[in-house]
Amino acid sequence: MGVATFDAPPLERRAADVPVAEINTPVLGDAGALCEVWRTRQAIESGVHGGVRYARTADMLFGCIAVPENGAEISAASWATPSASAEKEQRTPLYVATERAYREILATLDALGYVHLIRVWNYVPEINRDTHGIERYRQFNSARQAALLASGRPVTGNVSAACALGAAVGSPLVVYFLASHSAPTFIENPRQVSAYNYPPRYGARSPVFSRAAVLHQPDGMTLFISGTASIVGHRTIHAGDTAAQTRETLSNIEAVLAEANRVTGSGEFALDTLACKVYVRCPSDLPVIQAELRAALGAAARAVYLQADICRRDLSVEIEATAMVAHTT
Repeated sequence: MGVATFDAPPLERRAADVPVAEINTPVLGDAGALCEVWRTRQAIESGVHGGVRYARTADMLFGCIAVPENGAEISAASWATPSASAEKEQRTPLYVATERAYREILATLDALGYVHLIRVWNYVPEINRDTHGIERYRQFNSARQAALLASGRPVTGNVSAACALGAAVGSPLVVYFLASHSAPTFIENPRQVSAYNYPPRYGARSPVFSRAAVLHQPDGMTLFISGTASIVGHRTIHAGDTAAQTRETLSNIEAVLAEANRVTGSGEFALDTLACKVYVRCPSDLPVIQAELRAALGAAARAVYLQADICRRDLSVEIEATAMVAHTT
């Protein structure tokens, strides 16, 4: 249905073939080039809407878009002008690229009728770098929220699970996503402030995502856990201690699993059911993180490791996860 490649050469494909999101983040460990493949047993129809390549079944849609930041740079002088409007001050090349990506994604969902955005993956080049006096992650958050509001969609409560990670210098902004006709159940973490309610110290516009989403389908449920890190309340915990950050991250994931089990009445979502994608800021920290995951998930843990900057400079590791539970009836 859809593919995301990490640090892999371009895949050969026909114009009407499966959509491929090509992401420039190095793979760590022995995995080599990595392809993340989303599969279905249902019939698939592929197509293009604006800049979005997609494949869809009767129930689900996978899509992806890549938008380069090739707009004109805004001069430092114009950013320093007190009379400049706040909206004008936000319109950096990354802001423009993000707003375009989300407007095209949302227009695709409206045109094709898959109104519920379930899970979104965002890869932002140089996510922690300051440009035009503002961190690029904050520029991204402002543009994403503006595009959602312009389309009439919520920016609190029923919002998709998501993550936002760094990508290599010179890469385009890459976004891939899953959407559905049916509404998911959104899950929050009792240990954390919801991201969309973060205080202004983290940016003029908060990140827009839920901690997790559960998609209900006839043959079972799929749990999508957003990018999760060592944050309790809204503050980073254990800055400078990668092992402790990894353990705290796993505690947050366990809290999300417990909440998902409570809300759905399943009781079947557990750490050892997860397929994990682990983002590591410093490759030298990989052995420490792997050891903590093996201790928590067992030697047979399904995890892949990618080198990527994380949304906060004081975070060393971020983990996202997916789990599926089949209906026994």
